[in-house]
Amino acid sequence: MAVTTLTSIPALGPIYAKAALPGRTAGTQLPDTTVRLSGHGVDRHDLLEYQRICGFNNSDVLPHTYPHVLGFPLQMTLMSGRGFPLPLMGLVHVENVITVHRELRFDEALDITVSAENLRAHPKGTVVDLVTEVEVAGERVWEGRSTYLARGRGDAEADRGAPAPPIPTGYAAARWSLPGDLGRTYGLASGDINPIHMSAVTAKAMGFPRAIAHGMWTYARVLGAIGPVTSGPSTSHVWFKKPVLLPAKVDFVIDTQGRGGPVVAGLRNSRTPTTEHLVLTLD
Repeated sequence: MAVTTLTSIPALGPIYAKAALPGRTAGTQLPDTTVRLSGHGVDRHDLLEYQRICGFNNSDVLPHTYPHVLGFPLQMTLMSGRGFPLPLMGLVHVENVITVHRELRFDEALDITVSAENLRAHPKGTVVDLVTEVEVAGERVWEGRSTYLARGRGDAEADRGAPAPPIPTGYAAARWSLPGDLGRTYGLASGDINPIHMSAVTAKAMGFPRAIAHGMWTYARVLGAIGPVTSGPSTSHVWFKKPVLLPAKVDFVIDTQGRGGPVVAGLRNSRTPTTEHLVLTLD
């Protein structure tokens, strides 16, 4: 397997600009390539800003989702490469699984590796998994699997994967008012400046009536509301459903499933509770 070695986390602006250029042809195979960044040090100011925006406590411990933010530009580097079979622009993040093997601190040097796996048919098009692994001194400490959908001609008989559990019902544990500029605020903190999040004008060019919240912000915000336990050894599985059009009012709902069972939590629209934005489990 070929390895593309990076010396720093790449900026996403040029990657999005490259992805918007015409001329890419569809393929049927994933590149036999891994993207790797060794010895990365977390900027504490960036970490504190991320914690503030996502509702995590200020801490030297990395939130459950933070390594994804570090690995996402490596994912984008791989997906924007010439050999990647799916168009980067228009990919939809539909599912994510993260396992935290132990607490991670900001002052640890992180080795981050990204690869692509399991290109397969889906009822609504084609899906692929981007796998991110984080090691410290040779120890696997964190891993995530992001599933992306390229909409198109699908296979009605294709396996959709593990079904999402029902979103908890009943009264909301919290109600959040999300400002219209949340996409820009989180985009600047995370580096993800996808046009669908940045403004109504750029979102409309991509087929959305207004800017939408980052799925990874909604994921992180729900985990932040669950509490500091999520930063320790744990596994989360999230299914992204309807996008959150900004500005918005959303309800955080949660069910602990009784003693010893998984936590099930979700995000739904406050005005129309049948509109579900995400559901996740935490073990």
